[in-house]
Amino acid sequence: MEEYARVILQAGKEHSLKRRHPWVFSGAIKKISTDITDGEPVEVFSAGGEYLGTGHYQTGGSIAVRLFSFVRVVLDQAFWQSKIKLAYDYRRTLGFTDNNITDVYRLVFAEGDGLPGLVVDVYNDTAVMQCQTTGMYHIREVLAQAILAVGGPTIKAVYDKSAETLSAKATAQGANGYLLGEASASQVVQENGNKFTVDWVHGQKTGFFIDQRENRALLAHYSAGKSVLNTFCYTGGFSVYSLNAGASLVHSVDSSKKAIEFTNKNVDLNGATDRHESFAVDTFSFLKDNPALYDIIILDPPAFAKHQNVRHNAVMGYKRLNTEGIRHIKPGGILFTFSCSQVVDKNLFSSTVMAAAIEAGRNIKIMHHLSQPADHPVSIFHPEGEYLKGLVLFVE
Repeated sequence: MEEYARVILQAGKEHSLKRRHPWVFSGAIKKISTDITDGEPVEVFSAGGEYLGTGHYQTGGSIAVRLFSFVRVVLDQAFWQSKIKLAYDYRRTLGFTDNNITDVYRLVFAEGDGLPGLVVDVYNDTAVMQCQTTGMYHIREVLAQAILAVGGPTIKAVYDKSAETLSAKATAQGANGYLLGEASASQVVQENGNKFTVDWVHGQKTGFFIDQRENRALLAHYSAGKSVLNTFCYTGGFSVYSLNAGASLVHSVDSSKKAIEFTNKNVDLNGATDRHESFAVDTFSFLKDNPALYDIIILDPPAFAKHQNVRHNAVMGYKRLNTEGIRHIKPGGILFTFSCSQVVDKNLFSSTVMAAAIEAGRNIKIMHHLSQPADHPVSIFHPEGEYLKGLVLFVE
């Protein structure tokens, strides 16, 4: 068995790891090997010398080690390929690996797949990888080979987009690019039969917000003959679903002109430009200046808070946004509202929306509780992986 650097925990700090939680916080560490470097694989032991798990060491944050195994292993190609195969087989069970109407899905979701620090999205025949830890970045070529070995011949290329998520020091000034194979910078993909152009080279994240797939499909169920406002629209996912489902009018709003260009391109791709209008403007300004009322409104903002110390400000932002959204709903209309801030949990988000309803002076019924789809799995040992919260509200 190969020897790895060791991390020794303080007494009593092993309990969460025995419950298979994959994080070791820096404050729990008693002793580390003096020569450990950023991204190096390490084995974690209790103060009494009991092996607890193997993971990647990370400097510069509160989480010092992210574990990917709770049994001692040799970190060779076979190990990483077995981890990727588990993730791929799970997506096969979900019906994504050979699907005639949906060829975009998340293949690896970090801790949810026992691979903390790694996200992989599949767009048709191209896998787009984002390494969020130095350790995963160091083995990106090994991971790419494993992805092609497991997903071939369906997956033919692997593109690395880690420069957006890691520091220049961690990537050694490395640029994004293809690790194996090559494809055009963007492709037309299908999601439940709806067409989208995805540009993983220039777009946000890996190019598309896959986590809203099922929530977009639910929106389509209510859209026929309705006027719809899609705020923070990015590439127009909700807009396209509504239009293809027969919405009478869809307004798409985003502060980014580039996002609006993507939205317009996707609406045109689906042949629905005659019922669509887009606005490159801040959502708060649009709601303030636009007196129009809508049958359906989607509020899907970026994360207002990524850290606990700004959570209060985020809650105030969600309250303000939802208050304005509720005020712009016609009687008997529907509001889809979301938060992707991990530090704002379900209960806090619901309480915030309730406060917004009180301020707006409208009666509200909860129609649906929404979350992320099954290809963004939440490990039962790592509840922090459930980041997307959503409510569908009937506004009287």
